[in-house]
Amino acid sequence: MQKAIGVACLVVGVMLLVWGHNISQTVGSQVKEAITGSPTDKCIYFYIGGAVLSIFGAFRIFGPGK
Repeated sequence: MQKAIGVACLVVGVMLLVWGHNISQTVGSQVKEAITGSPTDKCIYFYIGGAVLSIFGAFRIFGPGK
């Protein structure tokens, strides 16, 4: 059961990372980044959420189990 949760978290985490990358490539996001010098908050939230879920899922899959 723990590995299934890990796989689900890893998959959702990777999807969030890809979605964050796609958001960062939109015209509106690129214009804002050109003006302010920083990516949009939405893009950053997707990157952070995706990274956290991916790391959690990887530890659930490959980490020491009981």
